[in-house]
Amino acid sequence: MNSEQQTLLLDALRTLLPTESLLTEPEALKPYECDGLTALREQPLAVSIPSNIKELKQIVTLCHTHQVPIVTRGAGTGLAGGARPSPDALLVTLTKLNRIIKIYPESRTMTLEPGVTNLAISKAVEHLGLYYAPDPSSQIACTIGGNVAENSGGVHCIKYGLTVNNVLQIKLMQSNGEIITLGGRSLDNPGYDLLALAIGSEGMLGMVIEITVRLLEQPQQKRLLLAAFESVELAGDAVSDIITAGILPSGLEMMDHKTIIAAESFAHAGYPTDAEAIILCELDSRSGADIDQLVKKSRSVLQQSGAIKIIVAEDEAQQIKMWAGRKGAFPAIGR
Repeated sequence: MNSEQQTLLLDALRTLLPTESLLTEPEALKPYECDGLTALREQPLAVSIPSNIKELKQIVTLCHTHQVPIVTRGAGTGLAGGARPSPDALLVTLTKLNRIIKIYPESRTMTLEPGVTNLAISKAVEHLGLYYAPDPSSQIACTIGGNVAENSGGVHCIKYGLTVNNVLQIKLMQSNGEIITLGGRSLDNPGYDLLALAIGSEGMLGMVIEITVRLLEQPQQKRLLLAAFESVELAGDAVSDIITAGILPSGLEMMDHKTIIAAESFAHAGYPTDAEAIILCELDSRSGADIDQLVKKSRSVLQQSGAIKIIVAEDEAQQIKMWAGRKGAFPAIGR
């Protein structure tokens, strides 16, 4: 990499950006050495934090002019190394691009910038009885831009799909600063499905600067079952048995003994610590009668599959508590 071009780029960025939006000192770069995959660390050439799309375009254009590569970063919660920096590349952090541009209640869609956190999407439409389905474990911190780049899922992807199934349109900024639109606000768009190609591409096809997501109606009824087993193998078979029985849970997760111990110590979720494995099976429906039948059928399948204990969450508070253990499993093990 041409160090002269790097110097020229940094000089141009210092002219363009306020001091707090361009980090070049080693101690300031240290928090950006890695994402959630902390085993792989590298200091970037510099970190830029644009405040708006205009600034971002100027940054990208300057990098293109000086032939300096870019690594894009959201909240840095990913575990796949997607935001891992390079010493020859400018790290561009999009967390300040966090506007919800518009909510369309009639079409159940929302257009927003990449720095909006996953959980903030559902919070913004909660009063409308809507929510955004993909919910990664880091949803309180991770950004929708990062979700699009990694095609994130979550505990509810078994029924409601991954990010690719819940995004209708994105705008990409290419390496020369040009902006292209993929997809549309309708569910079916003509032409090749380039939207699906871009989602999960980790920025190789462009930088996500705007997203339109699909929103769903909040289910009227929801139940959460916890089933304990004497072995991981029995729990794994039970997962297959549930699906084979024609039950489509809204969430279905399995945890082994070590994870149970760590998560219970961390979140106090009420997990049976003597179990070798547990399954969390969430069911949802629009009617009370339907949900009662689903719970009855699921309970029967789990018992036949060898469950030694079944707990049905008594209320929403207990459901949240039980899911908190699963969603906190990674930091719990990290302790």
